[in-house]
Amino acid sequence: MEQIKKRIVVKVGTSTLAYKTGKTNIRRMKQLVVVLSDLMNAGHEVVLVSSGAIGIGVGKMGLECRPKDTEGRQAAAAVGQCELMFMYDREFNEFGHTVGQLLITKSDVDDDERRNNLINTFNKLFEYGAIPIINENDSVAVDEIVYGDNDSLSAHVAKLINADVLVILTDTDGLFDKDPSVYEDAKLIPVVDKITDEIERLAGGSISGLGTGGMLTKIHAAKLAGEAGIDTLIINGDNPENIYAAVEGGSIGTLFKAEK
Repeated sequence: MEQIKKRIVVKVGTSTLAYKTGKTNIRRMKQLVVVLSDLMNAGHEVVLVSSGAIGIGVGKMGLECRPKDTEGRQAAAAVGQCELMFMYDREFNEFGHTVGQLLITKSDVDDDERRNNLINTFNKLFEYGAIPIINENDSVAVDEIVYGDNDSLSAHVAKLINADVLVILTDTDGLFDKDPSVYEDAKLIPVVDKITDEIERLAGGSISGLGTGGMLTKIHAAKLAGEAGIDTLIINGDNPENIYAAVEGGSIGTLFKAEK
């Protein structure tokens, strides 16, 4: 039976890509590239929304911690984005795939003309067989760097390209009925049919200290994607091969069903 071609958006966070030192988790990145390259080889179209520029910039410059001031984070992003794309380009090239970088701000999505330009660029990259790699333009988008997150960005991208599924990689197995770092009896919620106030209350904050988003931003992303008819899966990024199960309909992480 022929496999159905899917358009997949995968969002990877700083906590997945970097150690607590801020240095890149090279093994994890290589595993991620292998899986995404394999999905491309199978005929799927893949978009990677990748955080990590600020965290990697912090490590690259030898800073002790993430800068507190906006200017410092912008500078770290400028340094880290170069390193991040260099690594992706090198790793994907090993498997015969070409990457293209798009740095996006909220205004790019809100403005009709710029949004249409983005859609046209995505479509042409798919036509050329390239993998779009997306990040917020952290070096210039002050509002995003303070208030934004790539979880929401990934949902907007999924809507722009009419994706079939959004997969968000994080440092937990999905959404639990209580905080698993506090309660040993916390249970994973495998399926969420509708995002209610109660579901949102279950979400906690980021604990890695490297990223800006927590579970709540991921649920908001799932809600945004769901309103556009796109299923969202939140899964553990420790093993990127989990993406296979997410794409193939396996039982993994938390599935947020799209609105019908």
